[in-house]
Amino acid sequence: MKIGANEIKVGMIIEYKDDYWTVLKTQHVKPGKGGAFNQVELKSILRGTKLNERFRSSENIEKAEIDEKKFNFLYMDENDCFFMDNKSFEQISLSKKLTGEKYKLLKENLEVVITFMEDKPISLELPNNIECIVEKTDAAVKGQTAASSYKPATLDNGLNISVPPFIEAGEKILLDTRSLEYIKKSN
Repeated sequence: MKIGANEIKVGMIIEYKDDYWTVLKTQHVKPGKGGAFNQVELKSILRGTKLNERFRSSENIEKAEIDEKKFNFLYMDENDCFFMDNKSFEQISLSKKLTGEKYKLLKENLEVVITFMEDKPISLELPNNIECIVEKTDAAVKGQTAASSYKPATLDNGLNISVPPFIEAGEKILLDTRSLEYIKKSN
């Protein structure tokens, strides 16, 4: 399906230079002279390489034909994560390499969206926010303000993130799964 270069959005998968690319960043630029363009950072799905490309607004780009299905997470072993289709009860596995760090956020029965291209799973999308427990964190230094400084923390799933000084070990927090950043304290 053809789309205009100015319609390219983060997370979209496009066909370009005989490969499939995930859009990581986009920036619309309208210089004083010349036509507007879209500066796009791409990552190859098949090879894992990155590419920065400039598309003129008048160009058309081929958007990849993909399918998205909802699955529930079941369990994981050393190399793979296993999921079940909610409707057909079919089970599939995804390599941990394909998920990046996201596999650490998977919890039993968590509903995820898996993207398929030509019946092959290519990406995993988690809910935007996931509740985690802070396993350990440094003590807040007196005199630091909450607005200016964050401190390192390790979560129950092994991820290392930064949290505000008022967060203590054992507390529940909401984590943004797209950026792996602290959102807020959870009840």
